[in-house]
Amino acid sequence: MTAVLTAPQRAARRRRTLVVLAVLTLVVVAAFLTVDVTGSWDYALQQRGRRLAAMAVVAVAVAVSTVLFQTVTDNRILTPEIMGFDRLFVLIQTVGVFTLGAATVTTADPRLRFAVEVVVLIGFGALLYRSLFGRTERDVYVLVLLGVVLGSTFTSLTLLVSRLIDPNEFLTLQDLLFASFNSVDRQMLALSAVLVAVVTAGVWRLLPRLDVVALGRDTAVGLGVEHRRVVNRALLAVAVLVAVATALVGPITFLGLLVANLARQLLGTHRHAWVLPGAALLALLALVGGQLVLEQVFGFNSSLSIVVNFVGGIVFISLLIREPRQ
Repeated sequence: MTAVLTAPQRAARRRRTLVVLAVLTLVVVAAFLTVDVTGSWDYALQQRGRRLAAMAVVAVAVAVSTVLFQTVTDNRILTPEIMGFDRLFVLIQTVGVFTLGAATVTTADPRLRFAVEVVVLIGFGALLYRSLFGRTERDVYVLVLLGVVLGSTFTSLTLLVSRLIDPNEFLTLQDLLFASFNSVDRQMLALSAVLVAVVTAGVWRLLPRLDVVALGRDTAVGLGVEHRRVVNRALLAVAVLVAVATALVGPITFLGLLVANLARQLLGTHRHAWVLPGAALLALLALVGGQLVLEQVFGFNSSLSIVVNFVGGIVFISLLIREPRQ
């Protein structure tokens, strides 16, 4: 018979789990920065450090946004991408190449491109979330249904426009659509880091109320939590985080689903004060470890987003199979 752990024992176990994840992450980060360095160490560390910083920003943004979205939707198999953020990003790139030309898009000021993409994605998410959530008890189903419809619409428009693009420019477009940490602009990275840090700090103040919201709408209202206000704030944070991460490096669809569910299983709790750091560490570990394997084993013959989406897709299918049983 398994002994029942007391609250202090469970907390100590979770702390040990976070420490182990932190140590593993530091080991992988050290390997990423130092393995197979040729030539100037200063140059190598500068380039790899910039990619590492980009992965850290994306890891925190994806982990926090996915955990928050799953909390407010009360569903562990949904991610913010269900609303079509990644497909809207693809549509923006496709329309840009079609109207302006591949040469204009690729040589444009990266800060301008980043600003346009962030504003469009944040505006889309904020308008959609605030207009739908909190009106009825079935608003989550309307949100998911509308997300699927909008995602299909964006995909259809992308296919239509891509058929009109010159084949040579289409090859350039394909390079823009895969998540890449190799060509991140420093100024965009700094701005993204500030935005993610500010939003995450704001989310941290909501954690006690988010724990109550996770119990359900009726329970949260009965305990005195302004459910709609908390949900709207959380979803606005989700929109900002997803927009920043997607505009910075491109879409990584299943990363959030993978790390959010794995963090809950490893930590054995749904409390956000534990799950958010665990998910962020797992996301950073997955990105840095995946990039290290991609560089040292596969010799850049694949894309990190393809590997992450493949593993995340398997996890998604397993969750779909297990959900009805539970």
